[in-house]
Amino acid sequence: MSTPTESNLIEITFGEAVHNAIAVAMRKDLRVIIIGEDIAGGAGLGAPLEGAMGGSFGVTKGLLEEFGSLRVRDTPISEAGITSAAVGAAMAGLRPIVDLMWASFALNCFDQIANQAAKLRFMSGGQAKIPLVLRMAVGGGLRAAAQHSDTLYSLFTHIPGLKVVVPATPAEANGLLLASIADDNPVIFLEHMSLYRVKGLAPLTPTQMPLGEIGILREGRDVTIACVGNAVYIALEAADVLVSDGIDAEVVSLRTLQPLDVRGLTDSVRRTTRLVIVEESPPRCSVSADIAATVGERLFGKLSAPIGRVNSGSSPVPFSPPLEDAYLPSTGKVVDACRRVCTKAGSY
Repeated sequence: MSTPTESNLIEITFGEAVHNAIAVAMRKDLRVIIIGEDIAGGAGLGAPLEGAMGGSFGVTKGLLEEFGSLRVRDTPISEAGITSAAVGAAMAGLRPIVDLMWASFALNCFDQIANQAAKLRFMSGGQAKIPLVLRMAVGGGLRAAAQHSDTLYSLFTHIPGLKVVVPATPAEANGLLLASIADDNPVIFLEHMSLYRVKGLAPLTPTQMPLGEIGILREGRDVTIACVGNAVYIALEAADVLVSDGIDAEVVSLRTLQPLDVRGLTDSVRRTTRLVIVEESPPRCSVSADIAATVGERLFGKLSAPIGRVNSGSSPVPFSPPLEDAYLPSTGKVVDACRRVCTKAGSY
């Protein structure tokens, strides 16, 4: 895959990258629709179209004006109803994108996700395609409290039949969302709340980014830091700090948790011989635990130290700002983990 040059890149925010991907997909394919709460809020109640909210984070603002109310649909406050309608629409030939607001709300429609969307293609012998994208905001740091800050990475990844995508950069958000919309399987697309205003370079002409491939955002020789979503930025800051210790860290964005690029990740760890995994979710039965086991099984005897993990705390996300800061992964925690695995003994 060719690397974009500076001349065909544009600086945009993460939120703009998501918006652009949806707009491009809707222009290209009339079957692509988007439904959810408040994505057209205000319009239809006597307000002008430009009054549409564009969802909780304004990502879909402007789509109603361009594509009209048949393809940009407000829904009642019923996650079960929204997802049921989207599954049916996907089976009938449309390619729906659902804005579920927060991942915490997905528990209200978990039957529709786990028992219907994830299983229907398998149970129909491939006859029923489910080209459905469920977009959700995840993560802490915005003082949104426990019921609006879940990550649930491992919960979705555990369910066969779902693809799980967690972009970190605007380029990833743009390219991975385009690929998710084009996929004939249900995709859980998790957008960290702290990233919507983060700026970065993305292709001027939006292009699909393959699902199931890691991205190496910083090359290094001493330790691989494998990251989920916004953890990439924490790891990049940690890598800069570690330079003063003589530690050269490689920072990897996992991009997709299902399918997971096991080969790409193990190739990186084989080069560095050390691994630290960073993700914002509780440690028990987490993605980091699964990846540690997966890499450990494949590279046993080739690692220079035990695998390190940096997760959030084992509690609901606190509302108190100091407690939430202590709960979340941080640059200092990643630096400490990398220093531990880079000692001669590698012991904890």
